This record gives sequence, structure tokens and C-alpha cells, in this order.
Amino acid sequence: MSLKGKTALVTGSTSGIGLGIAKALAAQGANIMMNGFGEKDAAIAEIKALGVEVDYHGADMSRPAEIEAMMQAAQQRFGGVDILVNNAGIQHVANIEDFPVDRWDAIIAINLSSAFHTTRLALPYMKQNNWGRIINLASVHGLVASAQKSAYVAAKHGIVGLTKVTALETAQTGVTCNAICPGWVLTPLVQKQVDARAQKEGLNNDAAKKALLLEKQPSAEFVTPDQLAALAVFMCSDAASQIRGVAWNMDGGWVAQ
Repeated sequence: MSLKGKTALVTGSTSGIGLGIAKALAAQGANIMMNGFGEKDAAIAEIKALGVEVDYHGADMSRPAEIEAMMQAAQQRFGGVDILVNNAGIQHVANIEDFPVDRWDAIIAINLSSAFHTTRLALPYMKQNNWGRIINLASVHGLVASAQKSAYVAAKHGIVGLTKVTALETAQTGVTCNAICPGWVLTPLVQKQVDARAQKEGLNNDAAKKALLLEKQPSAEFVTPDQLAALAVFMCSDAASQIRGVAWNMDGGWVAQ
């Protein structure tokens, strides 16, 4: 499959899952608009090495005005966005009665509202060309819940709902919208939870990882960014043109329980 001539905007693409997806799309020939607060220079160099055009915008995904500026920058540089991957996300863990209000607001803004803003701004160009792919990185927590993650679970359930509505509104066009719902992936976000568990329970890093996995993920193996990226590439293919509005979990059996 070739995505040569297409442009992909991947939010939160300077590390982790987003960088993995950006690299996989670039390997298929897509130009990449990157975004994120990670080590951007190294990430940009990795994408450029794949022989495509790369740009970067440091939009804070909690701020609609900055999201608009990023989308405008993509239009000015590449003409528009053909593939939109909404991946940016943050996490905070606490019981509901102890959950800081500012953390709730930030998680809803970055994990949910940002996808609405990028989608509404990307759709006119996609509809005009009668081709587009919107891929929302939800989570297994878009399908099931875990304690102490009220904002994250609410946002990810919202992403699955937004995905379905977007898919219905574009159902008779060449634009598709789907969600990917990973289980545990060893991203910097998850490593923080591993570290916290290791400290709390007096475990070494490997033991803390295994304990975390076995609570939820029957395979006892992490999903990898490369595996998720391969699924995203498939969703961009012609073979996936009638996959619309799905929440596709890649979770080592988590939701099968």
C-alpha cells in the first residue's frame, strides 16, 4: 500500500504510540505533521530518515485556538490533512471524591475535546476530496472501566461515541472514522504507573510490570506501538474502506474476560 501524496497529522507523536504510528505512516509514503511535548528533534529526525516531508506544531491540545493554528499550519504546508490520528492523552489516578477538578478538566480537554476540534477542522478537506481516514486512539478504557480513572474512562468512552457519530455522518463518503482501543502498552504514561506500583509494593521493575499486566491483560504481554501502528496503517488501506465506526481493541484478551 502506498500513501504517497497523503498527509497525516498525528497528535502526541513525539513519543510512544503516536511516534510509532507516525513512523509507520511515513514508511508508506505519507508526509507527517507532528505534534507533542516529547523530544521533538529526535522524533522529527526519525521521520525524516524515512524520506518524507515532515513538519511540527507544538499546539497545546487543551487549547482550541492552538489546535486551529496547528490545522491551519498543516493546510499551509501540505494543502490539508488526509489522515488524522487523534492520539494525544494524559492520565491522573485518584478516587472521584479526591480527584482534582483541574486534572478532570485537563483530561477531558486533551483526551476528548481535542479530537472534536481536530475532526471538525479536518472534515471539510476530506469531504472535498472524498477520501480521508480519522483514527482515534481510545483505550480498552473506552470499553470497560477501572477504579480511580474516572476522567480517563469518561473521556475514552466519549472518544468511542465521537467515533461512531463521525462514522455515521461520513458513511456515504470516502471518509472513514474508527477507534483503536489498546490495552496495556509500555509508554512513558504506563511506566509511571509501573514505577508507582514498584515503590508502593516494594517490587523490582520486572515484577511490577508482571503484576500490572496480570491484573487485567491475560496474555501477560504488553501491546507494542508497532502492533498498533500496523493496525492504523491497515485502517488507511482500501481493504478497510467499509470498516466504519468500530472500536477495535488490541488488548491481550482484556475485554474477553
